[in-house]
Amino acid sequence: MRRREETRKVQVGRIQIGGSGRPLVQSMCSIKTSRKEEVLAELLRTKALGADLMRLSVLDEEDARAFSFLARESGLPLVADIHFDHRLALLALESGASAVRINPGNIGGALCAKEVVDSARRHHAAIRIGANSGSIPKELEERSPKVRAEALLSSIAPYVSLLESLDFRDIVLSLKGSDVRETVEAYRLAAERYPYPLHLGITEAGPLETSLVRSAAGLSPLLLDGIGDTIRISLTEPPEEEIKAANRLLHDLGLLPDFPTFISCPTCGRTEVDLLPLARKVRDTLEERRIPLTVAVMGCAVNGPGEARHADLALCGGKGRWALYKKGEHVLSFPEEEAYDRLLEAIDSLLASER
Repeated sequence: MRRREETRKVQVGRIQIGGSGRPLVQSMCSIKTSRKEEVLAELLRTKALGADLMRLSVLDEEDARAFSFLARESGLPLVADIHFDHRLALLALESGASAVRINPGNIGGALCAKEVVDSARRHHAAIRIGANSGSIPKELEERSPKVRAEALLSSIAPYVSLLESLDFRDIVLSLKGSDVRETVEAYRLAAERYPYPLHLGITEAGPLETSLVRSAAGLSPLLLDGIGDTIRISLTEPPEEEIKAANRLLHDLGLLPDFPTFISCPTCGRTEVDLLPLARKVRDTLEERRIPLTVAVMGCAVNGPGEARHADLALCGGKGRWALYKKGEHVLSFPEEEAYDRLLEAIDSLLASER
């Protein structure tokens, strides 16, 4: 299988997809694109959290024309998501989209595709050919994941061939199923067959808890095998949550080193502090500020000091008080209401000392 370092390099705005060891992170805006100010605010929030590029739906001409403002003001490469009407792809490209995503099942015939290719070439933009489970013939839906994966790959093959026949190769591929095994198999087949970068995702994965498990199950084996140049963790949640989840997954797989490592215990009957609100507040602060430290928040004296040895900073709680550890050494103890502020002071101090 072709690893991500070996895939073709495709320029999407100011960034390059493919030919690199780091998979890029993306999400999709949840607001109608023509509501420009609201969409811009969402884009800037995702950018601050680590989004490398963002996809936007294009339902009409007003959406397509909004790319001019949004691309300029956000500074992010933007991908126009096109269905049914290829003319919207042409207008989005003219308005500043860095790439268009088309679905082989509904974009039209060869003539429509040629017009999109000509426009993408003229605007130095990329084309993502994105198929999903809906592209599989109904008679194959009850077959094995391997059969469905082969059908998913077959659904994009004519369109890849068409673009290649037009001497266009700034192509990104995606083959998303809602079934984990089908999706993994489809991407492995694509990595064997095509040199183009792959955008990974599990489609229609569900609400937060369901999707996090399903996405991790499907994306981790691929990413660890070196497959996948860009990822989206699809959640029935705001796009900010998708960016956070993608960063956490990449970091835990050793593919995003410059990101916080946060540790907290699962709690048990020994816990004598209000751990969960503090743990969430600390985690959110670390990720929003993108602080590349290992920080632990532990709820008792049994596991706490042990984890503290492995963390840059750790809070260990017991009987309504917390102890602060730095590099495994006890620093001081304080009442529960001071815990967050004391930890924040220690974080800022440690960062200042390492500059």
